[in-house]
Amino acid sequence: MSAIGSKARRDRIVHLATTTGLASVEELSQLFGVTASTIRRDLAKLTSDGQLARTYGGAMALAAHPEASLRQRTGEAFEAKQAIARWAAAEVRPGESLLLDAGSTVGALAHELRTAKDVTVATTGLTALQELADVESVHVECLGGTLRPLSQGFVGPLTEAALERLTFDRLFLGTDGVSAEYGICEADLRQTRLKELMARRADRVYVLAHAAKLGRRPFHTWTPLRSDWTLVTDDGADPRVVEGLRARGVTVVLTQAEHTDTAG
Repeated sequence: MSAIGSKARRDRIVHLATTTGLASVEELSQLFGVTASTIRRDLAKLTSDGQLARTYGGAMALAAHPEASLRQRTGEAFEAKQAIARWAAAEVRPGESLLLDAGSTVGALAHELRTAKDVTVATTGLTALQELADVESVHVECLGGTLRPLSQGFVGPLTEAALERLTFDRLFLGTDGVSAEYGICEADLRQTRLKELMARRADRVYVLAHAAKLGRRPFHTWTPLRSDWTLVTDDGADPRVVEGLRARGVTVVLTQAEHTDTAG
């Protein structure tokens, strides 16, 4: 039997939503040392209270995991995002055609590209557009469509139709979470579908994700992470997660964030 009471156990289950976002009945049973039927009763109670949502295959979507806005995410892991962006920008060569996803880390890359020479950038993100709008050495294409206010990115059939007429040397993707098992995670199925379509149009694909996003499964829509893609993260990444990704053939680049001392 578990050493904690049912209410405390349910509170713990709800708390897991902020870290993993998913768990099966079996995993929770092992974690708390109780039977599967006990866990099912807990989940039924939490579902009836509006704190859980069931998913396919017996997995549980642990309490609502609200999507943060782009404004909220911009200040998170700032040094790590800058290191990732610098590494990605160094990969770009003059004359190349680039496709940039929406998101704060890809937005940091767009900022680094302000000094690029003779490149074409197509993007679905407002942040990249704002960063590059006045840069004469960068030719900018906007893949318009339906704007998602939270992500400040375009999605939908108009965006997808524009992609059909273009190809790219490099694609830089953002993500809300990375799992060796499932791939890259987003809040909206339109986003994951778009990422797959974008990847088909590019010769090289990079996923830009700071360390805190590795191993996270906050939502339930996925783009498979292919073995010929490159994941660019920072040196704070959990070595076990990195090893799991590399075991599946994914190239993982660890950049070194320059942490600022704010003491005093």
